[in-house]
Amino acid sequence: MAKFLSKIALLLVVITVVFFGNRMLQGHLGQQAVKSLPFEIYNYEEGLQEAQRANKLILADYSAIWCPVCRKLDEQIFSTEQVSQKIADSFVYIRLEYDSVEGKAFAKKFDLQGFPRIIALQPDGNAITELPLVFDPVEYSNNLQKVLSSLSQH
Repeated sequence: MAKFLSKIALLLVVITVVFFGNRMLQGHLGQQAVKSLPFEIYNYEEGLQEAQRANKLILADYSAIWCPVCRKLDEQIFSTEQVSQKIADSFVYIRLEYDSVEGKAFAKKFDLQGFPRIIALQPDGNAITELPLVFDPVEYSNNLQKVLSSLSQH
């Protein structure tokens, strides 16, 4: 019986090490992807202030640093010239981490489940729309332009 319990204990240790090791690796890779984004990244309060000062819309990215899909969005969409330039020119980019107090409050305010979720906001923080999750830079850029165009028509 003692041998069986020691095998179970060892298995639990291995599973724990693999789980947390993977999460640490994914977190590191996520941090590298975020650091490479070619535009300014704000927290929620700073982003609201900057959006009001610059009279720009907000692109609020509710993500998790360890999320592979979030990293894919950073690397394949937000890092491209076409999308990053549109974000830099027309939006204030706010990143809200799932694991943070700020992220949890944002998710609760906008009733968000899961991530990544990208919400376009007015400079005052009111939601305009949620952008669809697509991994084609041209399509993503077109979706950003639709947000901008819809507001200029009103």
